[in-house]
Amino acid sequence: MVKQYQATKQGGPFALVNVSKPSPSAEEVCIRPKAVALNPLDWKNLKFGFMVQAWPAVFGIDGAGVVESVGERVTSFKAGDEVFSLAGMEPKAGAFQEIYTVPEHQVAKKPSNLSFEEATSLPICYLTAAASIVLGLKIPLPSIGKPDPITPPPSSILVLGASSAVGAIAVQLLRLALGPSPTIITTSSPAHHTQLLSLGASKCLDRSAQDNPTTIKSATPGGNGVDAILDPVTAAASQPSVFEALNPAGPKLYSQVVTGQNPQVPEGVKARQVFGPGIFGVPGGMQAIRYLAQLVEEGKFQLPVKVEVVGNGLESIEGGLKRLMRGVSGMKLVVSL
Repeated sequence: MVKQYQATKQGGPFALVNVSKPSPSAEEVCIRPKAVALNPLDWKNLKFGFMVQAWPAVFGIDGAGVVESVGERVTSFKAGDEVFSLAGMEPKAGAFQEIYTVPEHQVAKKPSNLSFEEATSLPICYLTAAASIVLGLKIPLPSIGKPDPITPPPSSILVLGASSAVGAIAVQLLRLALGPSPTIITTSSPAHHTQLLSLGASKCLDRSAQDNPTTIKSATPGGNGVDAILDPVTAAASQPSVFEALNPAGPKLYSQVVTGQNPQVPEGVKARQVFGPGIFGVPGGMQAIRYLAQLVEEGKFQLPVKVEVVGNGLESIEGGLKRLMRGVSGMKLVVSL
């Protein structure tokens, strides 16, 4: 038997429940997590049943740990390997349990220079940033791309809420994909500007600029505005004037991470909502997690935000989610197991 940390119903409470030890199917990997990350989706699922099919439910979409067992067709991993992965939404796939089970393509070997706590902070945020770029902006990443990339690629991009993990990763991936020339403008509180510049941002603006398109345009070449907006936090829902920062002569792209909010997108703006696992459907996308591990190992990727351990053990998760619900900035909350 193994323990699952189940949300018994919408709104809670949680319960620690004994269930049968899982066995992987042919192409699955069973992982015993050593650390799990806490994400907004977790508390939204608990409070609103955002993506819950049935109760009780097991949450947790990021995990890092040790391979317990593998299916007969799995060739990349074996029992005892240290790995990190995207977890899932089914009871067997949620990371908030002693052993979770996921498809092989969602798993990569943990980079040796990351702790389990650091590694678990990355998967869903990285996949979401990658999807925002490849699917939302049609900009291929090295090893991951689309057959119909935009030509020419955007020369100026605005990343809203860039101090979020998704936003900070997007800055890094955009710089890797586009090289040194394009202008990457970010919005965040000033406390995060130094970090964002180190990740590849060209210019950092205060969050208040999201209500002042003139300020944003003045930061672009020629003051013409940006070609594209990447919005990890759906800032445009409450600050729709940000669309006025788009260059009227440019491609006018808007890539929005699914958050449960729907901004009013002006006519003529090419908008796309994205969710992290969507990246698996593009050419090379099934290798996306392994590409992240490679970038980390090669020193081409930095942790996007600070990682804070908020507890030890599955029963620490509830308190961590309450803190996350109250709001954090420039930080990823994780629980050690």
